[in-house]
Amino acid sequence: MSKLPCAELHLHIEGTLEPELIFDLAARNGIELPYADLDELRARYEFTDLQSFLDLYYANMDVLRTEADFADMTRAYLARAAAAGVRHVEVMVDPQAHLARGVALETCIQGVAAVLETSEAEFGMSTALIAAFLRDRPQEEASRVLADLLAMNAPIIGIGLDSAELGNPPENFVPLYEQARAAGLKLVAHAGEEGPSHYIEQALDLLLVDRIDHGIRCMDDPELVARLEREQVPLTICPLSNVRLQAVDSLESHPLPLLLEQGLNVSVNSDDPAYFGGYVDDNFAVLRRTFDLNPAQLARLAENSVTASFASAQRKAELFAEIEAWLLAEGIA
Repeated sequence: MSKLPCAELHLHIEGTLEPELIFDLAARNGIELPYADLDELRARYEFTDLQSFLDLYYANMDVLRTEADFADMTRAYLARAAAAGVRHVEVMVDPQAHLARGVALETCIQGVAAVLETSEAEFGMSTALIAAFLRDRPQEEASRVLADLLAMNAPIIGIGLDSAELGNPPENFVPLYEQARAAGLKLVAHAGEEGPSHYIEQALDLLLVDRIDHGIRCMDDPELVARLEREQVPLTICPLSNVRLQAVDSLESHPLPLLLEQGLNVSVNSDDPAYFGGYVDDNFAVLRRTFDLNPAQLARLAENSVTASFASAQRKAELFAEIEAWLLAEGIA
């Protein structure tokens, strides 16, 4: 089966930092890592929950110091994503995590954006950049960082909300989202990964988001599931991530196939692929094996990713045509 063309909408660029690149950047920047070798680092990629992952995620970020570091990380992801079939990607970056380490806002934004600017020429992939804000840091800090991003005309199309979900509900960030909406930015937010289903409702009703990142806890509330289907709210679901962070008991118990069957706008994404065992093609492959998904079902997931994207109408039409051509190649008229 050839690679299914799709959009990737839930991707943290810092979560694409592979162990080999971590060691390369540490050597470049004269940083002594707390791991003796690659095997010792990889041995730490066993997580009990979201926080155990975040601790390693933020620690490894320390090797990102210069624009070149951010650019090398971004280019490595785009090359791997292109091989996975990704044709459009909306990349999240965590500026607060870098500011807290003393890395200038311009350094992280320009390092990532410079590579995204050439992505169509280099990889045949359209791209966009989303600034994600850390929900376990103060709302006031987030608003200041967003103001700085807007003042520097950062090439962002929207904002997101990520990091430690439990105890940090969307309602804490209403002013940030009002600020972003006034600036004409698109709005997304993580909700219902580890947090309860009413966090999804808060993201929709208080933050007025365009789509929900994760959202699997909607299954705890049948009325919410019905609403998500009725309103066709996009859910950017990350199966391998959910398993590795123990947000679901096993892949076999993952709700994605049921949500798809019920008509929700769910898509497949990799989240932090360097940490969770696979890129988007790996996620599609394990879903296909586990749930015996047929080409039409896989294409539906890819079409949902395009529908939920912030790509232009023309670009969406191109991507739908590529998915249709893939279906024809798979023998599905």
